[in-house]
Amino acid sequence: MRLFPAVLLLVPAIASADDRRCLGVTFTPSPDLQIVAWIEQGTPGASTYLDTIYITQQTGTFGLGNRPGRFDFNTGPNWPYGRRITTFPVWSHRNQQQFPVVMFQNDFLPDNVTPFEDPDHCFMVTGAEYNGCGENNLSHGFDQSSREQHYCRPLLEHELGWDTATCATQPFSDKGRFSLTKTTGYPPRADLTRLTPDSPSVSMYKQMNPYDAVSQPTPIGGMSATAPWPVPTTLPDGNYVLFVEVAKERDFNNTYTAAAYPSPPGLNYGDYGVPYRGQPSVIYTVPFTIAANSTTASTMTYAGHGDPDGLVGDIIVDSTIETGVPGSGASRLQLVSDNTTMYRLRVDVTPNVGASLPGTPGDFQPVTIGGSTATLSFVAPGVGATHARVSGYDIRIRAGDEMTAANFIDSTPVTAHVTPDDAGAIQDLDLTGLLPETDYWVGIRAYDGCKNNGDIAIIKITTAARTSGAVDACFVATAAYGTVMANDVELLRHFRDSMLQKTVLGELSTEAYYTFGPLVAGVVGESDLLRASARDVLAPIIARVRALAF
Repeated sequence: MRLFPAVLLLVPAIASADDRRCLGVTFTPSPDLQIVAWIEQGTPGASTYLDTIYITQQTGTFGLGNRPGRFDFNTGPNWPYGRRITTFPVWSHRNQQQFPVVMFQNDFLPDNVTPFEDPDHCFMVTGAEYNGCGENNLSHGFDQSSREQHYCRPLLEHELGWDTATCATQPFSDKGRFSLTKTTGYPPRADLTRLTPDSPSVSMYKQMNPYDAVSQPTPIGGMSATAPWPVPTTLPDGNYVLFVEVAKERDFNNTYTAAAYPSPPGLNYGDYGVPYRGQPSVIYTVPFTIAANSTTASTMTYAGHGDPDGLVGDIIVDSTIETGVPGSGASRLQLVSDNTTMYRLRVDVTPNVGASLPGTPGDFQPVTIGGSTATLSFVAPGVGATHARVSGYDIRIRAGDEMTAANFIDSTPVTAHVTPDDAGAIQDLDLTGLLPETDYWVGIRAYDGCKNNGDIAIIKITTAARTSGAVDACFVATAAYGTVMANDVELLRHFRDSMLQKTVLGELSTEAYYTFGPLVAGVVGESDLLRASARDVLAPIIARVRALAF
């Protein structure tokens, strides 16, 4: 068995909060971006990787670049599968880290088959693709999948939940297993606890992921965002380069179209989702200096783009990237002004002037709680004797077990944005994508411009009951068959969409199913005997639907 090198994040060696200098990265993103920022030591063209200072949590925490499934799978709301090696190809080849590739649990080579290609990927047998190739698989039974807290099941474009980007029901997904031969520069997920159907590899995902601590929710489009980094006291003065790589799904132009980069052909359930591969990642670079005095540097232009297939880490310079459309291509980071300079990306290095740590958010309490959303409020803290405005908030959530100061950093960062206000102001925090009737603990702490953190405020909330109609109409069949993609389940779903809901009786039947189905599915899904019995009950119904359909 091949042994993989240990993966360690470069952690700044800090003597005290007052001795260090503060590096602040400022940018204004357009909507729906994935972003990573890292520092290299040296000058452009002659620099070496030093540290990753910021990464959006889809990649840093939820393993977007290293999860089961072929990289060119379609996409959809919180799509669960597809190793998105196209997200940050430059960063993934420069970050000096290597992780085992995560693949589906059933991606294996039969003993009696000699492949023409690598067994860790789709392979060929006598000139035809082997049907058991796990990389092509969107359907997994209960013996290979467990409940999913973050991603949703794959959806057809017209299905409930596509526009809202929330899961109508708690889905199941295959969390994968490690390859024994293949490596990647992308980390595995860091948000999982291994359950019974999961591979033993899942227990290792979190401990192998060094980026969870610097992962941040996807920033809100059109709002100024910052990435603070305390400069290590051991880091010498000199020349450095900031790299920022920015990716966006479905950012099409005349070169990168859905026709040029289409859905994979010949897959079962290939009509689920839509093609995602538009323009590749774009790179911005800012050379800057760390010195005794404060320094500032910025850029208005992009430096190039990543490999459209994610296979190499070169920065490519050509004319295929859109340069004149706001929010697209080279303009994914917005052009803004600080009254003296126009920039898309700015780096400031300043002394640490904080006289004390930020205060604790006060009077943290719920305002409204629904089945899948909640609004909380708190009193904004300040920094130091002058109660200066804090620079930002670290907000995390934990489902099912209590959050404490000790496990706060291990809890999931919240995809929400709270713009800091003056000390004493009432601030709101909106949470979405929650599950009904579930206990959550929410924690928040403030930080200053040098990433000095204040104390944590924590509250517990319980979401409301599920509302009628907020579930998948095939959840009982899904529980019975163990996968949303089973052929019979798909037949029932299409029957529901095309026929059942077009009659009054059908609408009433569907509404009743929405109301009582979750309770039945919860019981059925936990019992092999009940699942077998449910399949027996559904068999004549499916036969009748099949006769009507054909």
